[in-house]
Amino acid sequence: MNPYSTRRNFLKSTAQASALVAMNKAIPLSAQAKAFALEEITINELQAGMKSGKFTAHSITEMYLARIAEIDRPRINSVIEVNPDALSIAAQMDQERASGKVRGPLHGIPILIKDNIDTADKMQTTAGSLALANTIAPRDATIMAQLRAAGAVLLGKTNLSEWANFRSSKSTSGWSGRGGLTRNPYALDRNTSGSSAGSGAATAANLCAISIGTETDGSIVSPSSCNSLVGIKPTLGLVSRAGIIPIAHSQDTAGPMTRTVADAAILLGALTGIDTRDNATASSRGRFLNDYTQFLDANGLKGARIGIARNYFGFSERVDKLINEAIDTIKRLGAVVIDTELPNKGKYDDDEFEVLLYEFKADMSAYLATRGASAPVKSLQDLIEFNEKNRDRELQYFNQDTMIKAASKGDLNTPAYKQALAKSKQLTQSQGIDAALAKQNLDALVAPTDGIPWLTDFLNGDHFAGGCSTPPAVSGYPHVTVPAGYIHGLPVGVSFFGAPWSEGKLIKYAYAFEQATKHRKTPQFLPTVNLQT
Repeated sequence: MNPYSTRRNFLKSTAQASALVAMNKAIPLSAQAKAFALEEITINELQAGMKSGKFTAHSITEMYLARIAEIDRPRINSVIEVNPDALSIAAQMDQERASGKVRGPLHGIPILIKDNIDTADKMQTTAGSLALANTIAPRDATIMAQLRAAGAVLLGKTNLSEWANFRSSKSTSGWSGRGGLTRNPYALDRNTSGSSAGSGAATAANLCAISIGTETDGSIVSPSSCNSLVGIKPTLGLVSRAGIIPIAHSQDTAGPMTRTVADAAILLGALTGIDTRDNATASSRGRFLNDYTQFLDANGLKGARIGIARNYFGFSERVDKLINEAIDTIKRLGAVVIDTELPNKGKYDDDEFEVLLYEFKADMSAYLATRGASAPVKSLQDLIEFNEKNRDRELQYFNQDTMIKAASKGDLNTPAYKQALAKSKQLTQSQGIDAALAKQNLDALVAPTDGIPWLTDFLNGDHFAGGCSTPPAVSGYPHVTVPAGYIHGLPVGVSFFGAPWSEGKLIKYAYAFEQATKHRKTPQFLPTVNLQT
C-alpha cells in the first residue's frame, strides 16, 4: 500500500495537543518578531537592496539568524542546526560584490536545506536520526556544491520527518529523534506535513529567503501546501540526488520550497544539470535549463488546456469548494478547463510501497557506505538495531515497522521488485498521466495538493485526508503546488502537474494563478485555530 496514505489514520484531539496549545500560549511573540524587516521579501528584492547598498549579504544573514534565535526554538522548531560559517560566507559574498563580481541571482541569498542533504562543513547530516548524530559528510551533495557556486549563503539545516518519513506506518510527520517536533506556524497545534517539514515551516515563517526540500511521494508538495508555499517536485533526473540520504532512486528528488513562484523558478535553475554522480541526470541532457524565469508570464494560462482530475477531489467539501474557486480563476484567466479523471487511481499503491521497500534497503546501504568510518551504522539492519538500543529516544512515539519490512526484502534482482516497478511505472506513465493528457489534448492536470493541516497527535499518527502527490511521484513527472487560499486560517494548495520535463509550462501556469490571486498570507503563530472565523 501507499506508505504515505495508509499510515495516516483518523486522528482526534489529544491530551498532547492540548498541552502543546497551553505551552504555546505561554510563549508570547515579541513585537520585534512581528515587525521583521525582511518579512515576505523576495530574491529580486534582496538583490535590489544589496545593489543599492540598503542591505549587504552579511546584514541580511544577521537578520535571519536573529529571527531564528528569536522565534524558532520556542515556537516552531524548524531549524535543526545553524551554520557557524554563515556570516563568514556572507562576508565573502559582500567582498566579491564590492570587487564587481556577482555570481548570479542567488549571490548573497540565505537558504536553508533539509537535514538529509550532505554538507562537508561544520554541520552534521543526519536525516534527523541520532544514529548519525555528530558525524560529518565527507563531501557536499551535488546540489549543495551548486548552491555554493551560485553564491547562496547556507544558513543551516532544517528538521524533517526522521529518515524522510520512511520508518513507521504510524508516524507523526515533522518529528525526528534528533530534532523533535516541528510545528505549523499558522496554528502551532497543527501538523506541517512531511517529510520536508522544517523547510516548509521555516520558509513560511520567514526564517530564510528560500529553502530546499526532498520528495519521494508528497514530501515537497504536501508541506508546501500545508505551509502556504510554492513547491516544485521536478522530473526525476532534472536535479542530482548525489549526496542526499535516500529512500528510493526511482522516485527521490530534491526541489525548491519558496514563498513565490518567481523565487522557485530562480532556485530551480541553480539546481539542474548533468552529474556523473547520479546517472539519472543523463536523461535531462538537452532538456534542463539554468533559467526558468523566462516562464514567469502573468498571462500564461491564456489558451492553455487544463484537465481537472476530478477523481482526486471528494475527500473534503471545504477543500473541494476552495479548489473549485481556484478553477474558476483559471477559467477567468483564459484557460480551457476540462473535467477528466486520471486513470488507475489506487491500482498501484501496493506496488509503489513494494518498490520503496526494496530500494530503501539497497539505496540506504549504498549511501551509508559513502559516509565512511565516521558513521556508526553501515546498513539498514544497523539502523534498526540502533533504534532498538535507543528506544527511549528514537521509538518513544512510534515504531519502525516500515524499516523492518524493508530489511526483510531481497536485492534489486528479485522478480517481485522488478514486476512491481514495471507495473507502477506503466500505470502512472503511459497508462496514467500520459494517457490523460493525450485523451483530451491537455497541457496539464489540476487537483487539490493536500487536505487541511491536521492536528498533531503522537498517539494515532498522521491523518492524511487526500491529495494528488502519488501519480507524479511514482511516474517521476513534475509537480508544482501554489497557495490556493485558507480554510479557517489553515493553508491549502492547488497542484499543476503534467508530462516529463514540462517544468516551464507548470511554472507559467502557477505564476499566472499566483499573480491573479496573491493568496499567500504571513503566518501569525496562533496557538490553535479559531473555528468561528
